[in-house]
Amino acid sequence: MDTQFAKLLFLILLTGTLSACAQTRESKPMTTNQDVSNTPGLEQAVFGAGCFWCVEAVFQRMEGVVAVESGYTNGHVKNPTYKEVCTGNTGHAEVIKLYFDPKVTSFAELLEVFWRTHDPTTLNRQGNDVGTQYRSGIYYLNDTQRDIAEKSKEAIQEAGVWDGKVVTEIVALENYSKAEDYHQNYYNTNPNQSYCYYVISPKVEKFKKLFGDKLKEGVK
Repeated sequence: MDTQFAKLLFLILLTGTLSACAQTRESKPMTTNQDVSNTPGLEQAVFGAGCFWCVEAVFQRMEGVVAVESGYTNGHVKNPTYKEVCTGNTGHAEVIKLYFDPKVTSFAELLEVFWRTHDPTTLNRQGNDVGTQYRSGIYYLNDTQRDIAEKSKEAIQEAGVWDGKVVTEIVALENYSKAEDYHQNYYNTNPNQSYCYYVISPKVEKFKKLFGDKLKEGVK
């Protein structure tokens, strides 16, 4: 009887452990490993706000954002490599393409987070990341996004949230390409890397502090 009870207890504990693991996985932000490009009802937005690792980490935690992809856009080189983009000679910006559910969040709400989680007044720079590839930009996919972005830029400038002039470019999306696989879901898979710890984590914490009401359920 003691042996049977021990086996039963083991199975119960094992089941509980597996359930806990499943809950932990579900509470993490959606990674970029899933292709949702053809999912009905989703919309896209493309933002540049410095290193794409930072921007990806912030928006992965926002309610209504289904998936985030790091990439390069609006340069003159087709399908550039990270090494090429880092030279600053390709004209490309590091950006994130996000897929969001408009029934849960809106393009305007995405812009609220965009404006507050990077400095849109520093030209071709975010912190110690310097170069045209780190420029602030909103790369619209249609006229509606363009109009909303331009009005949002005017509003953030008038609100005086940031000292100085907002230099964010608002232009149509051109020549976009996905970044290399090792850039995708970077912060979530490398949380103890020094750049993640010292640069990205503070941005994520700022998002949580300013936009707690927009944080995905279960995300800490």
